[in-house]
Amino acid sequence: MLEKLAAPLAARLARVKSLHARDLEGGDMARCACHTRFARKYPRAGREWLWQYVFPASHRSADPEDGVIRRHHLYDSVPQRAIREAAHAAGIAKRVSLPHAAPFICDASLESGYDIRTVQELLGHSTVSTTMIYTHVLNKGGRGVKSPLDRLEQPIAAYRRAAAQTASAM
Repeated sequence: MLEKLAAPLAARLARVKSLHARDLEGGDMARCACHTRFARKYPRAGREWLWQYVFPASHRSADPEDGVIRRHHLYDSVPQRAIREAAHAAGIAKRVSLPHAAPFICDASLESGYDIRTVQELLGHSTVSTTMIYTHVLNKGGRGVKSPLDRLEQPIAAYRRAAAQTASAM
């Protein structure tokens, strides 16, 4: 799963880094907002690439706390709108939101053979019990995990069908 995301994430970070470099040329506009105590201890941290948002807003605006013009993170509504549009494009007639993705990720990962600890790490949960909330594996008991033998059944059946078709064509 992460392998498919590596290239798009690297491309995303390159675009954001380029945006940050342009913001640096504009002075203070390149600073991200840091917690007050952290900002006092590390006054230049807000300008460093390490602390910039992966998903920054497309425009800069005044910080309501100190009035400094800076680029903030995306509003929560932006990815939510993208999820809603993707669901509509996929023909899903039900209301879909970002939190609804976790059960699908869990189920798909577990059905693909990932163990629960790996799924926990992928979703960023601190405990397995949090991950288990999003799964239906608990209701399946031992049937929630597929044996490698079960996964071999489909390719063998496809091979037998292909062999039978080849034999009948001769």
